[in-house]
Amino acid sequence: AHECGIDFDLHEVGRIFRETPYIADLKPGGKYVAKDLFEVGGVQVVMKALLEDGFLDGDCLSVTGNSIGDELESVKFPEDQDVVRRPRKPITETGGVVGLRGNLAPEGAIVKIAGLDVLKFTGPALVFDCEEDAFEAVRKREYKEGDVIVIRYEGPRGGPGMREMLSTTAALYGQGAGDKVALITDGRFSGATRGFCIGHVGPEAAVGGPIGLLKDGDSITIDAMAGEINVDLTDAELAERAKSWKPRQHDFQSGALWRYAQTVGSAEKGAVTHPGGAAETHTYADI
Repeated sequence: AHECGIDFDLHEVGRIFRETPYIADLKPGGKYVAKDLFEVGGVQVVMKALLEDGFLDGDCLSVTGNSIGDELESVKFPEDQDVVRRPRKPITETGGVVGLRGNLAPEGAIVKIAGLDVLKFTGPALVFDCEEDAFEAVRKREYKEGDVIVIRYEGPRGGPGMREMLSTTAALYGQGAGDKVALITDGRFSGATRGFCIGHVGPEAAVGGPIGLLKDGDSITIDAMAGEINVDLTDAELAERAKSWKPRQHDFQSGALWRYAQTVGSAEKGAVTHPGGAAETHTYADI
């Protein structure tokens, strides 16, 4: 979208998910796996359900040269299964991802709620300045049930590169604590992540965002139903902490990753590194 000059951000993603029915009961949020989807007809069945309920334009051409509608004409949606639901009768009315905002994430954050039974979590912060430190603490079980584990300086600029926090979440689940703690980061999560995991928190710690001002023990509340993420601190308290904040130096002080860190923007806008198509003043090709 950015390359085409289209204004599209994290909050627009959240809005789209609020209007997107959840129809495939697949792991990690559901109970079935890819083999089960294949056995009931595979991706064609999903496309047929979307087409019949108005979520696909059947006139669009496919790679075969035929329209999507023509390709799916012979496909029958199997009614005697519950791996894939029709959009008119979904598992839930909204998608599996929710946008959050609050004094801990003024630019927003994202939480995947598919498969979660509890959509509100409050607990004390347990703060780490990189994933390696968090993983080591989890490995040694240096956390308590109810903690909100914070992994910061892992955003687009702080990492740099906004890598996935998969190791720590996998370790928590391996210890049976995946549903007993929450995890917050200015980095990313894999699509296979399970549990109350909030990513894309912005502004990131590396630019002085509120996540960079947190201290161990700060009370954090995540409310996925209300779309909010807040720390129990006043604006004045956050401003006072900001006076003594100093950026953490990452490990890449030369080369391509250093250059990337100098130019990359916030996760809210897609972690882009240049002004995008809207800034173009001429056309490269007539297409």
